[in-house]
Amino acid sequence: MQWQLGLDLKLIHFLIVSGVLFCIGIFGVLSRRHLVQILMSVELILNAVLINLIAFSSFSNNADITGQMFAVFVIVVAAAEVGVGLAIILSIYRKKKSVDIDNINILKW
Repeated sequence: MQWQLGLDLKLIHFLIVSGVLFCIGIFGVLSRRHLVQILMSVELILNAVLINLIAFSSFSNNADITGQMFAVFVIVVAAAEVGVGLAIILSIYRKKKSVDIDNINILKW
């Protein structure tokens, strides 16, 4: 892929960016205690998947747009996930007055 400024971007560049985003997202999910931060980390993971889908679709020799169609599907799922996730977080906050995952024990008997 040749860009206007003379940059020659290869597939590996997109995969590296996607891998870094994915690792940051996984680290955020595993290390954070605040539900909103965990939700943002999940969004980073989904954005890493989007970069991979678009990169592989762009660099494939086929003329089909399967990668772009999957990317639009992932965007729709991410938007629904944010809506449902924020609704759950607001519900938990109204009940417990905290969104710290250590203080949430709704599923315990």
